[in-house]
Amino acid sequence: MRVLWGVLALIVAQPVWAWGQTGHRVTGAIADRYLGPKARAGVEEILGKEGLAEAAPWPDFMRSSPDPFWQKASTPLHYVTIPDGKTYQQVGAPPQGDAITALKQFSAIATDPTAPLVERQKALRFVIHIVGDLSQPLHVGNGTDRGGNDVKVNFFGEATNLHSVWDSGLVDRQQLSYREWTDWLLAAATPGQLRDWSSPDPLSWLADSVAERQHLYPSGSELGYAYAFEQDARMRRQLTKGGLRLAAYLNAIFDAAMKPETVKPKP
Repeated sequence: MRVLWGVLALIVAQPVWAWGQTGHRVTGAIADRYLGPKARAGVEEILGKEGLAEAAPWPDFMRSSPDPFWQKASTPLHYVTIPDGKTYQQVGAPPQGDAITALKQFSAIATDPTAPLVERQKALRFVIHIVGDLSQPLHVGNGTDRGGNDVKVNFFGEATNLHSVWDSGLVDRQQLSYREWTDWLLAAATPGQLRDWSSPDPLSWLADSVAERQHLYPSGSELGYAYAFEQDARMRRQLTKGGLRLAAYLNAIFDAAMKPETVKPKP
């Protein structure tokens, strides 16, 4: 019983994870459709037969590990804090780091052919995960409510919080597999959206999430069909953006890493 209560206390204390397993798998599966040859070769070299959809939820799964890295150090790496009216450039990262500093560090490790394979695998899984995190607007928090974790609501009669609604409530309620989500989201996206949502620039993702998050907060605490209907198109857009951004980002970092060195002419 003591073990059970300890586990429950740990769950309550931890911030809710972004998108949930289904949402993260969707961003990975979407990205897989748009990988260029260098990125695909790089991913396969590091992860083997483990695809992007399988790798995407891994950093959340590992937060159940008792290792101090997963219990403490990894927690701030899933989100960014940008107060209203500010930009990330103005605020910067806290001393413990955040999703942006982690993305930079893990990208360097993942594309370093001299790094141990196990470290490259960990780093690439984090890169895949973080890009998905940053497309969930409440993972770019305003600094006042822990990314919506402190906003208590009832979602279809169940007590929860706004962050959890966005991580998994809206997605999982539709009872679609991640493959169904992937097919339907890409079929609905226009060529212009596919182009416009494929930025590899993390700062542009942050600006987008800051702009979107203000529309997520409800006027009351009872959320049901009306809220789900109101937010459905936004949720679908953010999932699609996350997948397209992940493909663009992986293409960019692996293209840069695999460029042949320029041979200087002899004097």
